[in-house]
Amino acid sequence: MDATRRVTAVLGPTNTGKTHYAIDRMLAHRTGVIGLPLRLLAREVYDRVVARVGPSVVALVTGEERIVPERAQYWVCTTEAMPLEIGADFVAVDEIQLCADADRGHVFTNRLLHARGLLETLFLGSDTMRGAIAGLVPHVSYMKRDRMSTLSYVGSKKISRMPPRSAIVGFSVENVYAIAELIRRQKGGCAVVMGALSPRTRNAQVALYQNGDVDYLVATDAIGMGLNLDIKHAAFSATSKFDGRRMRPLYAQELAQIAGRAGRHTEDGTFGVTGEARPFDDDLVEAIETHHFAPVRKLHWRNDVLDFGSADRLIRSLESPTSDDWLTRARDADDVLALKALAALPEVRDRLTEPKRVQLLWDVCRIPDFRSTGGAEHTTLLTRIFEFLVGRGLGGGRIPADWLAEAIRRIDKTEGDIDTLSRRLAYIRTWTYVTQRKNWVEDESHWREETRAVEDRLSDALHTALTQRFVDRRTSVLLRRLKQKEALVAEVNDKGEVTVEGEFAGRLEGFRFRQDASATPDAARTLAQAALQALKPEFHLRADRFYNAPDTELDFRAASCGAQAPSASS
Repeated sequence: MDATRRVTAVLGPTNTGKTHYAIDRMLAHRTGVIGLPLRLLAREVYDRVVARVGPSVVALVTGEERIVPERAQYWVCTTEAMPLEIGADFVAVDEIQLCADADRGHVFTNRLLHARGLLETLFLGSDTMRGAIAGLVPHVSYMKRDRMSTLSYVGSKKISRMPPRSAIVGFSVENVYAIAELIRRQKGGCAVVMGALSPRTRNAQVALYQNGDVDYLVATDAIGMGLNLDIKHAAFSATSKFDGRRMRPLYAQELAQIAGRAGRHTEDGTFGVTGEARPFDDDLVEAIETHHFAPVRKLHWRNDVLDFGSADRLIRSLESPTSDDWLTRARDADDVLALKALAALPEVRDRLTEPKRVQLLWDVCRIPDFRSTGGAEHTTLLTRIFEFLVGRGLGGGRIPADWLAEAIRRIDKTEGDIDTLSRRLAYIRTWTYVTQRKNWVEDESHWREETRAVEDRLSDALHTALTQRFVDRRTSVLLRRLKQKEALVAEVNDKGEVTVEGEFAGRLEGFRFRQDASATPDAARTLAQAALQALKPEFHLRADRFYNAPDTELDFRAASCGAQAPSASS
């Protein structure tokens, strides 16, 4: 291999600075491409690169976003969206161990085999990939990165005793919501992070946590892929998840990927379990703490030399076997399943009169089912889009503007609960993906801006709904002030209504404080503690006024218990 085209595998656990190193190496070159496993992470890295070199030379390309300035030199992409044909000096692929993932592994394996920079290539990921990379990539060199802080197991903790700056991890939406509701009642609130959130909603939720408005984060395993947060403790509420096909236990390296979010840079971190999750055994704890796991033996692979002569020939080419001992043919992904379903429809098959139309059908079948509606509804949508794009002539058509406008109009509603808003966000992601495809709609820039505007509105509404449901702002504000041991400011208006740090706490009647009855039992303790601390100056003031008041300004009334209670009118 030409020594000027070096390939390096940068391997190690979480919190080793691999992604930061890759950004530095990319910016040392004239041009570069970096592929990342999540849209959320791609947006985060894009923002970091823009902060260093400015937006005029940085592109962001995912299935749903496309920001490409005229003078783009650096391309930040999801792994699927990496442009491999531009001849960049530098290429990097993050989380390369996802080659072993049953769903997306074939994409990462393809990048491992074919993505190369003209001058430098980096593969970033777990040390479990060392053998596989050595077996498939000739003349590769290795760089071992050690974790910058210690990660320690601390066993099981109840949520009520969870330390501040903790992330509690669940593996279903229902589980995440239940934990978040419990933390709201006991701790004042939490931020929520899930893979299905848009970057805008995710960033707003993360800001709640990072700014200290709340001390707890409840998340799915979406936090495991490189999102850099100020987490000191990671707690697993479960150790199994539904992977799209079945419920299965998490692999040790998956648990380590998530646990490793605790302790950033040189700050040590801890991990453990909570709720009904069983404590980890000693071997698992040692594996996670030392990052020693069984090496990857098989990478998922799919043939990328496709035959568009007919639908049947395309399917056969996608199902081609491999003879390489390191590779195993990937199971049919959603796009292949959609292709088989559509190709079986007479109204679709009759239109496959030339290779261009077969290739167009394949492009349509690769529209992700963000809505998770199941086969029939998604197949119907893909069929309609394909019919629009085929048009009446061989030159093809476009998706009608009025049909697209009506589909988007039905989604563009910001009222509703969390689940309703989440479904609408999933729907608009489909149309955002569609409008990113070249020549599928007229006036592409208009529709991209339109779908982005709808996504932003829905994202803001979802953030508001999440915050209203899972953050008791009064309790979280007062808890933060008490924790910081700051002097609390209380105000009492002429009606006796008491506010502490701007939050309603109750009423003051003479020397008797009546707490707001709407507070939950857990929040009531915090409210009482904060109010009594903040009202000390007011009690001193009223005591002085009472002591110095002349007898003519004092009167006595019968108290409910039969005793005489004094009051001062001054």
